[in-house]
Amino acid sequence: MNKLVNDHLSSYKFIKNSGKIELLAALCAGVLLCIGWFLSMAYPTPSVILFCMSYMIGGYIKAKEGIDQLLKERVIDVNFLMFLAAIGAASIGYWLEGGLLIFIFALSGAMETITLAKSERDLTKLIQMKPQFAHLYYSDDRIENIRIKKIKIGQKLLIKPGELIPVDGVIIKGSSDLNESMITGESMPVDKKAKDLVFSGAMNGAGSLIMEVTATAENSMFNRMIQLIEQSKQSLPPSQQKLEKLERYYVKGVLLLTASVFSVTYWLLDWSFFSAFYRTMVFLVVASPCAIVVSIMPALLSAMSSGSRKGVLFKSGIPLESIGQAKVIAFDKTGTLTYGEAIVTDIKSCDRELDSQKILKIAASIENRSEHPIAKAIVKHAREKNIVLQSIHDFKSIVGHGVEATIQGTKWKLGKPGLFHADQITHAQSKWIKQLNSKGKTVILLEKNGGIVGIIALRDSIRSEAIKTIADLKQLGVHIVMLTGDHSITANVIANEVGIDQTYAQLLPDEKVNRIQALRHKYGRVAMIGDGVNDAPALSAADIGLAMGGKGTDIAMETADIILIKDDLRRLPDIIRLSRKMNRIIRQNILFAVFLIIMLICANFLQLINLPTGVVGHEGSTLLVILNGLRLLR
Repeated sequence: MNKLVNDHLSSYKFIKNSGKIELLAALCAGVLLCIGWFLSMAYPTPSVILFCMSYMIGGYIKAKEGIDQLLKERVIDVNFLMFLAAIGAASIGYWLEGGLLIFIFALSGAMETITLAKSERDLTKLIQMKPQFAHLYYSDDRIENIRIKKIKIGQKLLIKPGELIPVDGVIIKGSSDLNESMITGESMPVDKKAKDLVFSGAMNGAGSLIMEVTATAENSMFNRMIQLIEQSKQSLPPSQQKLEKLERYYVKGVLLLTASVFSVTYWLLDWSFFSAFYRTMVFLVVASPCAIVVSIMPALLSAMSSGSRKGVLFKSGIPLESIGQAKVIAFDKTGTLTYGEAIVTDIKSCDRELDSQKILKIAASIENRSEHPIAKAIVKHAREKNIVLQSIHDFKSIVGHGVEATIQGTKWKLGKPGLFHADQITHAQSKWIKQLNSKGKTVILLEKNGGIVGIIALRDSIRSEAIKTIADLKQLGVHIVMLTGDHSITANVIANEVGIDQTYAQLLPDEKVNRIQALRHKYGRVAMIGDGVNDAPALSAADIGLAMGGKGTDIAMETADIILIKDDLRRLPDIIRLSRKMNRIIRQNILFAVFLIIMLICANFLQLINLPTGVVGHEGSTLLVILNGLRLLR
C-alpha cells in the first residue's frame, strides 16, 4: 500500500509541476505577443524579437511533443502541424497570427494537465484513507497487530469502536452500528450483528466486533473501488478516440497537400521558386486549422462561463459537449435526490397522559446525550419547536438498538422496534409501524414501565427541486433511473414521489458500474450524478459524471466531469439545453470555417488572392466564428 501511495504521490507532483510550467509558459507567451503587437506599429525590429521569444516560450513544449511523436512513434500529430503553420506564417512576415495560434494551443494543453493533476491528487487521498494495520484475534483472547496485506481468509479480526473495517468479512460476535456511506451512500448507520456481512471502508460505531475475513485486502470492496476509478481514468471516451484519429488524417492531408502545392507549381507549372514558395506559404496559412479550432473553444468557454454563473463547473469541454447527447441520467438517492439528513416526520402518542409534544420533549432530552444521526435529528426537531429539554440521569447506550435514561425518577427506553419484546407492542402499534416502514421511514419507539407510549418516525428529506427537475428532464427526452445502495422499500418510495419510473436498489459500488454499462448498452450515452465516495466508480464509468459540490466528497467531485457547486438539481435541465445550443453553434462554426478554408484554398490555386487577402479572409472567418461562439455569454 505504501508503494501505491508513493507512486500516486510522485505522479501527482510531477503532473502538478508540469501543469504549472505549461501555464506559466503560455501566459508569458501571451504577454510577449501583446507587447510585440503594440510595438510592431512603430518599432518593427524589437517587435520581431518579442514575437520570436513568444514563439520559443509558448511553443517549446507542444513543438517538443510533436517532434517526439514523429521521431519515436512515427506519428504526425496536430502539435507538429501547429508548429509548421506558425513557422510558415512567420516566414512570410505574419508573426502575430502564428503567435496567437501557439498561445491558444499552449493554454489549452496547460489546462488539461492541471485537471489531470487534480484527479491524481484525490485518488491518492482515497488510497491514504485505507487502514494499514488490523487487530488479529486469537481464540485465547490474544490480540496481534498485523499489516492488512498479510491478512488471510478465515482469520478473525477485532474491530474496535470508531475504526474502519480493514477487509471484507462476516461478524461472528458482537453488535454495532456501522456507517456504510463510503460503500453504499446510505446516510443512516446500519445495525450489524452476528452473521451480517461487513465491507472494508465502513466505519464502526460504538460497539466492538469480532469478524471472520472473507476476502483479502487486494480483493476487498474498498480496493475494488480504487481499481475501478483508475481503470476508468485510463480509458479514453469514444469521442476523444475519434477526434485523435481525425486529427492524424487531417495533419497528414494538409502536409501532403502543402508539399503537392509546391511540387505542382514549381516543377509541373514551371513557376519561379519564389512564386511557388509564396503560393505554398499562402496555402499553409489558409489551410491552418486556426478557424476550425476557434470554432469550438470560444463556444465552449462561453458556455462554461454561462454555466459557472448558474453554479455549474465543467472540468473540460468534453462533458459539456456530451451532456446534451445523454440518453439516460442515473441518479444516486442519498445526498443527491435527498438531503442526506434525517428529519422527524411523524410523532404519535400511545398514552392518554402524554401528547405528541411531551413525547418529543422526553425523547429529545434522552437523545441529547447521543451522537447518533437519528438522535441529532430528534434533538434538532425539538429545538425547532422551541422545546426546553429536561435533565436526565443514568443514561445508557444500548449498542445497535437504542438508549435508556431516567427523568424525574421515571425510567424511559428509546430505540428501534427490535429493542423491545413482541408482547410489548400492541397490534395497533405494530400495524402503524408497518405503515411507516412501507413509506421508507425509520421508526423509533418510546417505552415506559414496560409499555410503548410513543412512536417517532424519521426519513431522509427529498430536495425541494427534485420533482420539477425530473419532470423537466423527461420533457427534454431524457430517461431517468435511480441507482442506490439503500433498501428497496425506501428507494421505491423516494422514486415514486419524485417521478422516477426505474429504480435499482441495494447496489454495491461495482454493481452500480455494471448497471451503468447495461444502461449504456440499452439506451446509449449515460450520465450519472452522485455525491459520495461509493458513487465515484459509477461516475467514472458513466460517459458523463456529475457530482454534488456542496456536500459531495472530494473524490466524487474530482472523479466527476461536471460539478453542481450549489447542489441545485434545477441546473441539470439548464446545462442540457446549454449543451445542445452550444453543439448547434459549434456545427455552424465548423461548417462555415471549413467552407471558407476550401474557398480560400481554391482561390489560391487560381491565383485570385494574395497573401494579405488570404490572411484577411482566414482571420476574418476566425473573428466571425469567435463572435458566433460568444453568443452563449448572453
